[in-house]
Amino acid sequence: MTKKIDDWHDDVPETNENEDEEEIIWVSKSEIKRDAEALKDLGAEMVDLGKNSLDKLPLDEDLRAAIDLCQKIKKEGRRRQMQLIGKMLRSRDVEPIETALDKLKNRHNQQVSLFHKLEMLRDRLVEEGDDAVPTVLDLYPEADRQQLRALIRNAQKEKAANKQPKSYRQIFQYLRELAEGQD
Repeated sequence: MTKKIDDWHDDVPETNENEDEEEIIWVSKSEIKRDAEALKDLGAEMVDLGKNSLDKLPLDEDLRAAIDLCQKIKKEGRRRQMQLIGKMLRSRDVEPIETALDKLKNRHNQQVSLFHKLEMLRDRLVEEGDDAVPTVLDLYPEADRQQLRALIRNAQKEKAANKQPKSYRQIFQYLRELAEGQD
């Protein structure tokens, strides 16, 4: 018995366009691997953090224990533990963790930026001497003019005599205390 082409059409079930069908989203194998690698990188980033920074992240007990263990392990065991952390992250909502990590990085970047500004201000104070003191007083009204001038003079003397820059460092510390006092 031979079928005609028209008969083949009759064997195919008709789909009703009005039916609610689940939409199937096809994800390529490469995309799955990229996502898994990104989660492993996130895990590695968390493993590199210190204890205080980890305390600020929203981690459950199992994940935190795995990260703590990974920080203690060396070589091949560490790689396998990183794989496990990546696998654990696949079953969790990582968005809050990523958000908290971004906040930590931003805070670090802001602190680095502040330190660079303070270093430039310190260099300017040592180069220009008493002429730059009003700039510091404008930025930090609570600054002690006499203490600042004494530190500047000592730093200039140390620089001229090629001595250790003790006062140079003290100026930076003093400026940092003033900046932190404003926050």
